Amino acid sequence: MKYRLMGRTGLYVSEISLGAMTFGGSGPIWDMVGGLGVADSERIVGTALDGGVNLIDTADGYGDGESEEQLGTILRGRREDVILTTKAHARTGPGPNDVGQTRLHLMRNLEQSLRRLRTDYIDVYMMHNFDHLTPFEETLRTLDDAVHQGKIRYIAAANLSAWQVSKALGVSGRLNLNGFAALQSYYSLVGRDAERDIIPMVLDEGVGLFVWAPLAAGFLTGKFNRDASDSNGRRGSEGFPDFPPVDHSRGYDILDVVRTIAQRYDASIAQVSLAWVLAKPGVTSVTVGARKPHQLTDNLGAIDLTLTEQDLAELDEISKPAPSYPNWVQSGFYRDVRYPQQ
Repeated sequence: MKYRLMGRTGLYVSEISLGAMTFGGSGPIWDMVGGLGVADSERIVGTALDGGVNLIDTADGYGDGESEEQLGTILRGRREDVILTTKAHARTGPGPNDVGQTRLHLMRNLEQSLRRLRTDYIDVYMMHNFDHLTPFEETLRTLDDAVHQGKIRYIAAANLSAWQVSKALGVSGRLNLNGFAALQSYYSLVGRDAERDIIPMVLDEGVGLFVWAPLAAGFLTGKFNRDASDSNGRRGSEGFPDFPPVDHSRGYDILDVVRTIAQRYDASIAQVSLAWVLAKPGVTSVTVGARKPHQLTDNLGAIDLTLTEQDLAELDEISKPAPSYPNWVQSGFYRDVRYPQQ
């Protein structure tokens, strides 16, 4: 395993991290995602730790809280070996205040997560989405209080836009509060929106970048094809959204190139897809989930795959998104007009 610094902190995290969304839960949604019992989840965690993974990611809502409960059981005696991330924002009850990032909800939710995880502290506590009602000042003061209480080591965010993170960092700086040390965002060969503003922002602000769904919920494992979907997979299944959304016709063209490169190295399609993300600037760690240990073992093999400049160029070309405004102006013809002619 290789390790990278999380933004401007001194904290080293593994290049591949384990997502625990497949742990626990029942019913149509969680059964489709994973719905693993404790014994199966423990095998996944053991495979990850044996492979050098030191970052495990969960959330209060995964498996309706069972993901945190399982990790609390599994990590007894091994808590110090793990950098543990969990999240808050999702609805956790029927009441009007059982959701969001208010002081009331966060203080209550943090205590519940600590109880389920059987720990005294969370290494990285993430805000799972943008709360358009609660001011950043309220959220960030609450998180800063929890840091000073020793219940949180670092604070972070997930699924925020670049301007929202920058604004939050500005508020933290103005109020002398702990600020977001990392951002978790979706990024993959079939979903490169993060390159427009998020990646330039994390590079400029020195924020760590954790990538979720680097395999686009299994699309970039190669188990889906133009003719038929894997009946055991969840992409396109009745009643389950295409999440994250993928332009399938374009995605299959991308998969053709990934498959060709995979054959050059006798590697899997998933390994090439992960190696591409790990080669991109700003990326700290890619988070992968698994239902079976062999899936995780295959993903961990991406660490040993180094793509050449030619490989990366081929993948970049087939997957490049259309330039967005104002990026195409700022990076194009007008970029140098402010400099005098030599």
